Amino acid sequence: MSQREDLLAGARKCLVEKGYHKTTARDIVAASGAHLASIGYHFGSKDNLMNAAVLEATGEWGDVFERAVVASRAEAPSKRLRALLSSLFETLPEQRDLLVASVQAYTQAQFDATVREALAAGIAEGRRELAALVLDVPSDEVDNATAAGTGSLLYNLITGYVIQYLVDPGALPTVDQAMEGLHSLLRSDG
Repeated sequence: MSQREDLLAGARKCLVEKGYHKTTARDIVAASGAHLASIGYHFGSKDNLMNAAVLEATGEWGDVFERAVVASRAEAPSKRLRALLSSLFETLPEQRDLLVASVQAYTQAQFDATVREALAAGIAEGRRELAALVLDVPSDEVDNATAAGTGSLLYNLITGYVIQYLVDPGALPTVDQAMEGLHSLLRSDG
């Protein structure tokens, strides 16, 4: 692995073990075997490195969703959404530490423009990728309106369920309940 990759791996380990706010640059160096100055060289700051680690880990978790949706071979968007929610609910327990770190990164964005910009870019990409996944189209074919509408809705469903899980894991609905809730809203629009 390169020193940059070592730093990312060390930051991810620290995210899980210490959390976003309690991780120091020295913690990352100890976990990665890299030199302290290499953080600045490769990422500019510890916060940039931590954000990169959160985004990378979140992207890998997103890949799990993609594999689940593709494996379902569902043709209708609602069936792909069901596969996405099933994958989300199944993986929440194993991703808990990453999710806590992600939520901490979002709170840091309020105080750091660099963090905010990195997360905003990650959210924009996530919305486009989620819309593409559920609509079964290439992401470069998802226009801005679809990313803003469908992508935002999907992104908000996921983040909402993540927050619910972190606060009260037992209160999450089943996938059937979540899907019925969405269908109920759509039916009531008559």
